[in-house]
Amino acid sequence: MTQSVRFERSHEILIDAPAGDILDYVSNPNSWPEWIAASHHIDSPPRPLQAGERFRERWHTRTGEVLLDWLVTERDHPRLWVAETRTEFIGAIVVRYEVEPAAGGCRYRRTLTNPARPKAPTEDMIRRIDAEAAASLENIKRAVEARRGGGQPAP
Repeated sequence: MTQSVRFERSHEILIDAPAGDILDYVSNPNSWPEWIAASHHIDSPPRPLQAGERFRERWHTRTGEVLLDWLVTERDHPRLWVAETRTEFIGAIVVRYEVEPAAGGCRYRRTLTNPARPKAPTEDMIRRIDAEAAASLENIKRAVEARRGGGQPAP
């Protein structure tokens, strides 16, 4: 019997925008290449996706490109969106996006879970995950706040 390890990491940021604007932006997979460095191409309708809908993502890893088939498993607008996929190298990946009102706007939290990784990530991997997440959250904040300020329309 092979042992597996559960891995979960959450990151959050305060965004000066309504919860619905934030959730609509991050739950539209076509926005992902704007804020996730590893996301290179999305095959999805150009809108926020609902529970039961599927999309594909081309994702760049240190060892090459991976094609991910995602399923949206939950959507409770404007507070929650959950999607999952599966890879050969780390098993299932679940992303959970939560938005809640806070002083100065809304708190956006992105949680990444690998329910059954074949082995635990190294400290270096965790540092890279945290650095990439911090950059992604800043990109989301910048994009959503710019749209709110009369910038470009949502993707």
